This record gives sequence, structure tokens and C-alpha cells, in this order.
Amino acid sequence: MDGRFPAIAEQLLLIERELRVQGWWDPVPPSAEALNSVEPFSVDTLDFHQWLQWIFLVRMKQILEQDLPLPNASGIMEMAEMVYADRPLESLGLRNALKKFDQLIVDAR
Repeated sequence: MDGRFPAIAEQLLLIERELRVQGWWDPVPPSAEALNSVEPFSVDTLDFHQWLQWIFLVRMKQILEQDLPLPNASGIMEMAEMVYADRPLESLGLRNALKKFDQLIVDAR
């Protein structure tokens, strides 16, 4: 097991918490078609918070539970900066959590 797994698992919980606190947590999943987008961050079918909830968090949970290799890079914070440019204070907690996640991924290099 990668030694970063516990810290990454904790960070994923913080990301989920921030989505819930801001009211960006959806109780109903998007359609199968929306989830099958091939675009980065599913920008053509999902809002960024939906992508975090239904694609990113699900995939990262699978990686941790199945002891799969972690990604070599992560640029989620950059996307969050663009998406939430008009809501800097409202999104601060989420952006900080994503920044820490990106750093945990980069630290392995």
C-alpha cells in the first residue's frame, strides 16, 4: 500500500465535507450519459461539483480500496480556481482541500 493512502483518504473526506457544507452535494446521481463524458472534468455534461462527487471521489475511493496506483499528477485545484473565480470566499474551503489533495499526489515524485 502506498504510504499516502491514509492522508489521501482523509483529504477525500474533507473534500466531501466541503461539498456538503456549501450545498453542492447532490442526493441523486446524474444520468448515465452525463457520467460517461469523455471530456476532461466532464465539462460538457456535469457541473464541477458533480464531477467531484460522482466521478472523482468515486474513482479515488476505488483506487484506495483496491490498492491501485495513484495518479502521477493532479491539477484539480487549477480547475477549481477557474470554476469558482466568481465565488472566492464561498469556495475557499473546497479549494484548500483540493490544493492539499494535489500536493499529496505531487509529493510522491
